[in-house]
Amino acid sequence: MAIGPVQLIALGFPHPDFHGEIIAELERLRESDTVRVIDSLAVYKDDEGELEIAHLSNLSRDEAIELGTVIGALIGLGVEGEEGAEAGALAGAEAGAEGLNPLGDVEAWDVLEDIPNGSAAALILIEHHWAVGIRDAVMRAGGFRLSDGFISPLDLVEVGLFSAEEAAELHALETGAAAS
Repeated sequence: MAIGPVQLIALGFPHPDFHGEIIAELERLRESDTVRVIDSLAVYKDDEGELEIAHLSNLSRDEAIELGTVIGALIGLGVEGEEGAEAGALAGAEAGAEGLNPLGDVEAWDVLEDIPNGSAAALILIEHHWAVGIRDAVMRAGGFRLSDGFISPLDLVEVGLFSAEEAAELHALETGAAAS
């Protein structure tokens, strides 16, 4: 079974006020088969930096624990408190012992450190089903991925995809500057 490129997206919420919309959108994406949501977590960081996590899914807590937390294994964070964190760290250590580095040759991304105290984040691990065919065609042609990343709306003004005003507004929304 071919698996598409996998991406971890971290979305910040200065004043989290979840009403089920994110879970509904994750379900819509799953149903469309464009992307597969492998795992999704809500991470709350209190003013002292203590973390609390919850699955962003329709799984029960027991089902989530039984299935394991893929994001937790990638970043060393578990669903079941200290025991879960140990399990996540063990999974990462086992991958390292086998010569696997989930982050490749790039410097480690400490996604938990990026979450400001007194806020929350949605961590969503998705597989891009739509990209399997193009990735495989590139590999058959002897090519490989050099890098990837999201392009800021501010960078798209020069090529005419956004006006400066539209780009500034969307950039502020995407980076949380509008919420400040």
